Amino acid sequence: MGKIVISANATLDGVVQDPDGEEGFELGGWFHQFAGGKDLEDWAANETEEALGAEALLLGRRSSEWFASRMRSGDGADVRVSRKWADRMNSIPKYVVSSTLEHPQWSNTTVLNGDAAKEISELKRKVDGEILVYGSYQLVRALIKQNLADELRLVVFPVVLGTGLRIFDETSDMKPLHLVNTRKMGDGLVLHTYEFVQGQRL
Repeated sequence: MGKIVISANATLDGVVQDPDGEEGFELGGWFHQFAGGKDLEDWAANETEEALGAEALLLGRRSSEWFASRMRSGDGADVRVSRKWADRMNSIPKYVVSSTLEHPQWSNTTVLNGDAAKEISELKRKVDGEILVYGSYQLVRALIKQNLADELRLVVFPVVLGTGLRIFDETSDMKPLHLVNTRKMGDGLVLHTYEFVQGQRL
């Protein structure tokens, strides 16, 4: 049985929007602005270990295209990760939720273009291990709403933006989570790992 793991970077007030500053958000670019060399070194090591331990990647179309453009070009340095991480991203089975993508250019990519909840539920039955979700915040919200997400790994950056899109902006119901682990990364980042508590309300 597969386990869907949402792996995200966020500011202290929960903003996930435009970490690299490429989307035109006025406060974008916080990923590199508020993380030092040791922070990013530990972040990259964690990201590599996470990808190597996963069995599949689940993405929305835009996030898939963002990663694919960098991985195919070999420019893994764009996202401050190792060559090993980029190689794993290229080789790992990838599933992209999209009603418009017909001919994916990234290797080992399968498009899920039907009933998303049904197809992702089937994917969880088929994959034995972790299914990582990067970016893809519209998809992430749907996974949480449909109770399909099993774990949330949140790397918190030491800045408050005060505005911007958050993972839980559109959550319409109470979602209990269980804290599994917290650890410091580098000098200023903190990784929180939570399990979603399914079928319960506080």
